[in-house]
Amino acid sequence: MSISEMLKPKFSLKTGEGFNFNYPEVYVLLLSVALLALYYEFSPTAMALFVIISLPSLMILVYNYRRPSNFWTSNAVVVLLGTVIGTMQFCVVIALSLAVLIAVRIIISEAENRAKLLMAAVITMVIFYYVSITLSGSRIDCDKGFVAPTILFASLLVVLGHFWFFYNKYIEHSRTAAQSKGRLSTMVSVISKLTRFVPQQIWQPIVKSNSEVQVANKRAKLSIMFSDIVGFTELSDSLSADNLADILNTYMEVMTDIANKHGAVLDKFIGDGMVCFFGEPNSRGVRQDALDCVAMAIDMRREMRSLRQKWRLMGFDGLYVRIGITTGYCHVGNFGSSSRLNYTIIGREANRAARLEQAAGNDEILISQATYDYICHDYQCKYAISYKLKGFDDVIRAWQVLDPDADKDESSKWVDHTLPGFNLHLNFKDMKNYDYQEIRNRLNFALERIEKEESDQMSGR
Repeated sequence: MSISEMLKPKFSLKTGEGFNFNYPEVYVLLLSVALLALYYEFSPTAMALFVIISLPSLMILVYNYRRPSNFWTSNAVVVLLGTVIGTMQFCVVIALSLAVLIAVRIIISEAENRAKLLMAAVITMVIFYYVSITLSGSRIDCDKGFVAPTILFASLLVVLGHFWFFYNKYIEHSRTAAQSKGRLSTMVSVISKLTRFVPQQIWQPIVKSNSEVQVANKRAKLSIMFSDIVGFTELSDSLSADNLADILNTYMEVMTDIANKHGAVLDKFIGDGMVCFFGEPNSRGVRQDALDCVAMAIDMRREMRSLRQKWRLMGFDGLYVRIGITTGYCHVGNFGSSSRLNYTIIGREANRAARLEQAAGNDEILISQATYDYICHDYQCKYAISYKLKGFDDVIRAWQVLDPDADKDESSKWVDHTLPGFNLHLNFKDMKNYDYQEIRNRLNFALERIEKEESDQMSGR
């Protein structure tokens, strides 16, 4: 139903089941021809006009009993109004009164029908004007007496009635729109909160296409990454719950941002660990998926160095990340029941990535042979060892991914060195030009303190 249809006024006379009529102009038509017949003492012309107008008007009253308005009925009403205006030879008061009713009827009709109704009204007025001139042979004097004011008064009542019902509908729809807007805002707020529990690659297609969600999965070749924090379990025994939660939430926030930047599907958090994969639902090709996975892991390792420096200043030392990556076939999709689903991966390669992560050392990224074959031309790797991993009969060849700048110390974006009582961590990627002088001052101050301390110790010998 269109807006204009919803806003059309309904004049109701309740008698039993009720009575609705959308064309109050018909009452003005019947009143007009009755008054004209009376005014002209039931002359043949006045009676002919009475019959021509009253019979179709009564049919409209009967036909539209409890029916919605439509184009053909509106067209009939406009034609009847135009007939009276033309027959009365455009008498000023009567013509203006009925023309206002035609205008209101055209305005509240469907947009595509307005030009048609206007054309029908104009043609009817012109035709019956010439018919009236031809039959009477002279102009009609119709602006005197009580007829014109009475028709004007009745027309004004109809216009005011239209306005009143339109105003009530407007208030009603405004109230409904405000309630709908409030419900929509609440729904959007709730959905935005719920989407934080689901990977964006999963919920975005559902929201855009309103596609069906069901238990379904398929076999696909994925690059899978498992990671966790080395030493977190031991540290958790000596930390308060607040400090523990702060460390973990900071770590998860940074790693999630990196995963989103590289387009990974963040499958789940497992304690202090996380599982990500590439290849579904938006694969860029198996090789590119493996490259993206390794690039993400390298960024995570670098950011962990920045976090480790911050945590050292807070008194929390010895936290490192370890990562395992493998590439192979797994089943990926919606697993669960009709009432609870989880988009995740299941398969041997997921277990292999978990075992590689457990075998990795501090700040190490271990990748399987399959992943190495895809990325070896883009990243420098070092053969680590052949592992006999738990749950696997075959021996797993593992490779360690080195930092891209590991063999280019002078151009490296990272400087990280630790000795007892000494900790140097420089991240040139995050440094701003206006901070260089402050960094230089701090380094010079530290160097002076080292030289002074060294001199004092030599003098004390």
